[in-house]
Amino acid sequence: MTYPGRNPSCPKSNLPSKRSLPDPDLREEVIPIKNIYLDHAAATPLSQETKEYLISLLDTYGNPSSLHSLGGQARQLLSSARESAARFINARPDRICFTGSGSASNTLAIKGCSAEYNCRILYSPTAHKSILNCAKDCPHSHPLTVDRQGAIILSDLEKLLDAGDTPALAVIDYASSELGTIQDVQTIIDLVHSRRGLVFLDCTGSIPTIPVDVNTLDADMLAFSAHKLGALKGCGVLYKKPGVKLKPLVYGSQEQGLWGGTENILGIASLGTALRQYDYASVSPRNRDYVYDYVRHNIPDSYLVGSPVKRLPHNLYLCFRGVDGESLMILLDLKGIQVSTGSACNSQSRTASAALSAIGMDEADIHSCIRLSFSGRETPDELDYVCRTLKEAVDRLRDP
Repeated sequence: MTYPGRNPSCPKSNLPSKRSLPDPDLREEVIPIKNIYLDHAAATPLSQETKEYLISLLDTYGNPSSLHSLGGQARQLLSSARESAARFINARPDRICFTGSGSASNTLAIKGCSAEYNCRILYSPTAHKSILNCAKDCPHSHPLTVDRQGAIILSDLEKLLDAGDTPALAVIDYASSELGTIQDVQTIIDLVHSRRGLVFLDCTGSIPTIPVDVNTLDADMLAFSAHKLGALKGCGVLYKKPGVKLKPLVYGSQEQGLWGGTENILGIASLGTALRQYDYASVSPRNRDYVYDYVRHNIPDSYLVGSPVKRLPHNLYLCFRGVDGESLMILLDLKGIQVSTGSACNSQSRTASAALSAIGMDEADIHSCIRLSFSGRETPDELDYVCRTLKEAVDRLRDP
């Protein structure tokens, strides 16, 4: 099998080569050790504005279900954040349900739909672990097939949609936060709808860099997580179309009866303010491409994992053959550079990544990968430091 960067016959990458390549020796000046955080696909920092806003809310302790004035203050924060989340994806506020996390939203959509309609669950094998485990726990589920870059094979999806007598829910990750590959989402939605199925999109990995308009996409359900967008952890969003029914997972009166329990006002409010200040104009693949250009010209026997063309602009997933990815991650961390070995939800396990197994990656290479996910705000000096330190670490692990 071949991968971009390993075989000249592979399709040309869209990662540009027009920009002058980094000097192989790079600059020799010593950059003081500091955190160069390249794990934004796992979690993002709070902006100063969001921090100050949250501090101002610490005395807002009323329960939004209470009818007195303190409850009204909390309720207003909840309503404002709901409007911001709706505006962010061009939806109506009453279509937004807040949950406890992206994983909670995924589970509510899949389990709730399976229980309500007794439908077949057709799911992407490169999806988040919460989706994989949830789908496998449903009575009728089947994994889709993907190509070696992680793109869903549409002919297989079509066969599965036509094969059953019961309705299907297609569960698709808009883009794999691990591989970086972006799915042909609109084609998938149109295909599923032509077979009278439903589509649920997990947008947690994609929405920080790819705007979503639910009216244009026409997805039946969609979810994302707050902490990938500069907000606090512990808040998820689930959008669903009118007419889509779900069985609740947590019973109660809150969130349209779908997710009971007193709302996490601080987490939800942090999401609201983060979305109000979010700026897609700052999204750029420039820093990712700079590091990738250096790697492919200066670190032999390394290659890009996932699609070189339909790729998240901040995602760089690399395999360094013969190198243990976890050891490489630790060496980089000791030098002040934070990366990951893939999805943060898999980082505590040494079992093979489900996404890498799904694309048929060589067994010997599966544990030789690291993922760098950029903010776009890294300075040229920081990028040079990352390049030089990455090469030094790989060389050290290959020739200890």
